[in-house]
Amino acid sequence: MKLTFENRKALVTGAGRGIGKAIAEELARQGVHVICVSQNPASCGAAAEAIQASGGSAEAQAVDVSDSAAVQAAADSLLKEHGTIDILVNNAGITRDTLVMRMKDEEWDAVIRTNLNSCFYWSRALMQSMARKRWGRVINISSVIGLMGNAGQANYAAAKAGIFGLTKSLAREFSKRNITVNAVAPGFIKTDMTEVLNEEVTQAILQQIPLKRLGDVADISNIVAFLASEESGYITGQTFTVDGGMVM
Repeated sequence: MKLTFENRKALVTGAGRGIGKAIAEELARQGVHVICVSQNPASCGAAAEAIQASGGSAEAQAVDVSDSAAVQAAADSLLKEHGTIDILVNNAGITRDTLVMRMKDEEWDAVIRTNLNSCFYWSRALMQSMARKRWGRVINISSVIGLMGNAGQANYAAAKAGIFGLTKSLAREFSKRNITVNAVAPGFIKTDMTEVLNEEVTQAILQQIPLKRLGDVADISNIVAFLASEESGYITGQTFTVDGGMVM
């Protein structure tokens, strides 16, 4: 499906690999200029170069998304160059899995800062320019773990659950400015993070999924592209689970 984008510019965090890379590539295929952000300059640079090589428009920005000052400085520079960023996809995320009784403060803090705080930092930095233009799309990538919880992932679940509340609050604050804010909650998606799972764990996961398969990154990038387009203009404050039926 060809979606409608009118000379839009998008910023995608965590764009160097996995779901974020797929989202950046799909938006570029739709004619959007994409700013690929990750902490690693090599990974976001490679993502932008791959988009350019396929005929799309992209650039790379290496930013530590867990650092408020770094995000604000990068946003200020990008807004000075581009005028506005129309689409923000907050996708960056990490895991530091362990049981609560063994979890160190730094393991909790690192996940909260990267997975949740970064969404706040980028939204605060970019949504004012969207408000002035009276058009914007914000898509926050959460997880079904934020809905279900998971042993050994209290930090990750808390961060991803926090994204739901942030999404709804931003949607209410900016609705009068024609800005929509939605969340996508992926289930188990085939990425480098799931490739390390052994066969026993994979089979146990599949037993929880009615469709009996892991998702593909395209399953996420397609819905994100729709939520970023003109066609989604009457949808805001919602969470879309893309999980093969795990959460019903």
